[in-house]
Amino acid sequence: MWGRRRAWAAPVAVFAVVFAGYVLFAAQQWAQYTARSWDLGIFTQLLSRYAALQPPIVTIKGDGYNLLGDHFHPLLAVLAPIYAVFPSAFTLLVIQAACFALAAAVFTRAVKARLGTASAVALGLAFGFAWGLQYAADAQFHEIALAVPLLTLSLVAVLDRRWRAACLWGAPLVFVKEDLGLTVVVLGLLVVLLAWRERGIPSREVPAAGATSTSTAVRRFLRSGMGLGAGLAAWGAIWFVVATMIVLPALNPGGEWAYADKADPISVFADTAALFNPAKGETLALILACSAGLALRSPVALLLLPTLAWRFLSTNSGYWAPTWHYSAVLIPIVLVALLDAIERGRSSRWAWMRAYVRQAPAVAVTAAVVLLPGLPLFSLVEAEGWEPSTRAASAQAAIAAVPEGASVVSDIGLMNYLVSDHEVFWIGNDNPAPDCLVIDTIAGGTPGEWGDVGAVGRLLFPDAEYAQVFSRDGYEVACR
Repeated sequence: MWGRRRAWAAPVAVFAVVFAGYVLFAAQQWAQYTARSWDLGIFTQLLSRYAALQPPIVTIKGDGYNLLGDHFHPLLAVLAPIYAVFPSAFTLLVIQAACFALAAAVFTRAVKARLGTASAVALGLAFGFAWGLQYAADAQFHEIALAVPLLTLSLVAVLDRRWRAACLWGAPLVFVKEDLGLTVVVLGLLVVLLAWRERGIPSREVPAAGATSTSTAVRRFLRSGMGLGAGLAAWGAIWFVVATMIVLPALNPGGEWAYADKADPISVFADTAALFNPAKGETLALILACSAGLALRSPVALLLLPTLAWRFLSTNSGYWAPTWHYSAVLIPIVLVALLDAIERGRSSRWAWMRAYVRQAPAVAVTAAVVLLPGLPLFSLVEAEGWEPSTRAASAQAAIAAVPEGASVVSDIGLMNYLVSDHEVFWIGNDNPAPDCLVIDTIAGGTPGEWGDVGAVGRLLFPDAEYAQVFSRDGYEVACR
């Protein structure tokens, strides 16, 4: 019993530290009324619909907008019971912290079984506070939070040659986001490759028993690692096609996959500045740094290709850099590839490689520590990060000025704080006239030339009359 507890001590400790770190960072953002984008409000509204057993109509995206026509993420519905108990946008930030911490704990346990407790704790923390996860936390909640633990569980099972578990953990990724269907395809092919290497090419001889023996051989193949991997690859391909060609166009107001035009390899290859943009180099450099330069020595690194391809071959420059949430799914791949490369390097024919892999954990941890001062969570150890917002009291008063149950058109300034209690619309869409307007003239994103909240009301809703009921520190509220 004591031995079993000790086996879990390191993973539990890493979970606790990583979870606490991200919750504290979320609390810091929340207390300072930080709004990175409209995404947290969007996903909060989505979960409020699921919690009420309603279709995912998200008015922040547009009046009557079904969010499953924007991205394919039905697995988010599993979070609805948690939101029903704790109905707040902050709940989503805590859930994301738990997802990152769980993935770090799973990885820590895998490292402990191979490299010992000290390396497990150090690499587990390096995983938990890796650049891709920190930038995702800084961007607040996104659906990829669910992908991080699922991908980690699946890849650790791959290292353990537990093919069924690898496929079962990997299969739900197709319901996290549509592009992950391609990652699942590669994951399935990886299982096929590794299972084939482990077992060798099966005999082509057909026993004399005929049809019965052939059907038995087929059943054995389907239950084997190669069969399971092939099935997973097919599963990923099918759901990628269903999501992008059927579901998203059917539910999107434009009748199309809204992001299809962002992938334009011809334009990217024709533009040298785009093809070799420094932002892409920074992302690749971070991948190499956090894996001690060993990621490419593992076949697990093949899973990087789908995500890097759609990002680097996109005309949207926002996808190229390591910031935002786009690199979160890369972290489990890179760190598990590092662990696999260390194991493989021990039997390398090159003495220098055998020597280097013994130092690789220290190199990876050192790289993670060196990167910390430039990453978002470093604000937790900076005094100014804990200074109260000079506008906090005004923000609270602005929220209180909105009557209970009132519908609201808002910019992103206070959207996250209004969305759990009000029907919220984003100010940039063509919306029905709401009960109230809320803008943040300093950081909300409403064009300054629109004027104050009264002028905004007259501009957007000329047939309705609004009276200003609150104005302080840039926060303005007007109601009908």
